[in-house]
Amino acid sequence: MAHPHDVSLTSALPAPGPALPPNARFELGPVIHPKVRVRRGVGIRLSDGTILSADITRPADRRGRAITEPLPTVISITPYNKTLLTRADPLIDAVTAAGPWVYRLVKPSAHGRAGGREMLRTLGGGLLESIRANRTLISRGYVHVSVDVRGTGTSTGRLQVMSEREQQDHLEVLAWVREQPWCNGDLAMTGISYLAITALLTAGHRPEGLKAVFAIVGSEDGTKDLILTGGMQSTFTPVWLAAVNGGKWLPSVPGLLKSGAALRYLRDRLASPLTRIPDVVGAILDDAHPEHFYNADAHARRPRLENIAAATWIQAGWHDVFAHSVPGLHNRLDLPAGAAQLVVEDSYHVGVGTGFGSPDHPQRLDELQCAFFDRWVKGIDNGIDEYGPVTVRQLGGDWVSRAGYPHPAARVRREFLSAQPSGAGAHAAADGSLHAEPDRHQRRIRLPRKRPQLASQTSSWINMGLTTALGRDWSIDDRGYEAAAVTFTGAPLAEDLVISGPLSLRLRVVTTGTDAFWAVTVCDVAPDGTSSVIARGALRSTRRAVDEAASRYVDGHLVAPEHPLTADSVLPVTPGVPHDLDIDTTATEAVLRAGHRLRVAVTRGSWPRYWATPAVARRLKEQSIVLDPRHPSALTYLATPAAAGAAEDLPA
Repeated sequence: MAHPHDVSLTSALPAPGPALPPNARFELGPVIHPKVRVRRGVGIRLSDGTILSADITRPADRRGRAITEPLPTVISITPYNKTLLTRADPLIDAVTAAGPWVYRLVKPSAHGRAGGREMLRTLGGGLLESIRANRTLISRGYVHVSVDVRGTGTSTGRLQVMSEREQQDHLEVLAWVREQPWCNGDLAMTGISYLAITALLTAGHRPEGLKAVFAIVGSEDGTKDLILTGGMQSTFTPVWLAAVNGGKWLPSVPGLLKSGAALRYLRDRLASPLTRIPDVVGAILDDAHPEHFYNADAHARRPRLENIAAATWIQAGWHDVFAHSVPGLHNRLDLPAGAAQLVVEDSYHVGVGTGFGSPDHPQRLDELQCAFFDRWVKGIDNGIDEYGPVTVRQLGGDWVSRAGYPHPAARVRREFLSAQPSGAGAHAAADGSLHAEPDRHQRRIRLPRKRPQLASQTSSWINMGLTTALGRDWSIDDRGYEAAAVTFTGAPLAEDLVISGPLSLRLRVVTTGTDAFWAVTVCDVAPDGTSSVIARGALRSTRRAVDEAASRYVDGHLVAPEHPLTADSVLPVTPGVPHDLDIDTTATEAVLRAGHRLRVAVTRGSWPRYWATPAVARRLKEQSIVLDPRHPSALTYLATPAAAGAAEDLPA
């Protein structure tokens, strides 16, 4: 039976099948400008008097003289102190030159999943080149402008994280660039993380001249993806704010003097020496603090993706801190297939582009960026609009291209949580199973109070993949983490199965406190017991309200619940009285091979990914899962037998 809010999970516009494989190569044309000319610390005065600092990198001839011809311009807007990145140019030059040697010296991991080797192999895939003033672009006739966000780096003002004022800044920067004699009026934007989000935010305003965006691991809603996942605070927020606040005290002194902003810079920094840190302290002390809820500021920081007219490339990772934004970042774009590209890797936040450029992977990331801009900014018919439009590296599988995401052959499946032992979870605090039907009798399973161990894929997720180099427990085997979990494991699969799309876990629970927190991982369990995370989710019991209209249903089944997380949507929790939760997880595309098992693991916390502030922790007591046939707990997901879905995919 269809639900009133059943919606399609694939792109709004119909797309033809893929014409090119994932490892297609696109011609970039010859290098026509052998050198670059950098002008640092250029001041851009905004309408409110704030002065933003810009570094301008222009192509130059063999004698280092800047090309005077007006050229298309690529813009990056950053809170991470552009001076630090531009001063790292010699190091990036060396890494780029050594790229082929990286692949020769560091072979892929034998297990085929993102791990320490893959993090090193990122150095060969063109990521560093594509997030700076990309020499591949500039040598072929582009100017690059990098700008410090207000209140950061060498810019004056006070940091206002993606606020409406900051978004107005972006528009004024683009208008300023278009007026410069070295710009021909055609613009593109690019960047990683915050820079990708600023590009998407700006594109949502449809500024004049903006023709293309290349967004690397961005987000459609950073608050729900990372800052306040499931209503619980993240340790990322105070660490990130501390880093940005530290970087704003390291300006380019020559730049300040050149722009005449030195006194204004000093005044603004002294007026707000630790921007937003009081909010962090307030959230620690007060559970009713605005930072514990989704509010108007959070909504204003969400890009207007449906309004974007510029061609947009979305580069994402299944283990990225913003993985929850897949597939929303792509599916909300109202663009023709060739102008809306989605590439999703088996990678973490800083491991983008691993393997790119090698024969069975996509082209180097900096070259893809150049080819995409050549097509949509310069109008060069290089064939990249025939790529994808969806190109994914399947977890446990290979690269494939297809017309949409999730997999068009995927259908709804439900696995019910059971107290019957699976025999595969002896390492866990409690071993349950997954079945096609719920148990006949009610059972309660108490979650242990012990904290999951630090060595886990979840820890690597929040530190952006950096700890994957420490071994299997940090990258591909989560059994150590599951020692503090209640696990539910299915029977060995009879055939290969592709899970594609978001997953939803319905839990019937009870607690002795006035709130509770539930962290979930969904794993692919190999015959040798290795448990690899393919999706993650979390939810506070008081934040369990579901926005029916914004949630996604398929064939009447809830596959992607949307939680408002607002102050007025809080639902009370009565100690001892069971209640139901619908926990959304990150989307995935994973191939579970024959003989593998599907597993759900539930814990009451997951530090350092989720942080129960002291104000919240006081409300958390004993927590139990209630397995009740009248209120069954079940995992709902989209899947297709691999053999049945192969016709839709074009492999590398």
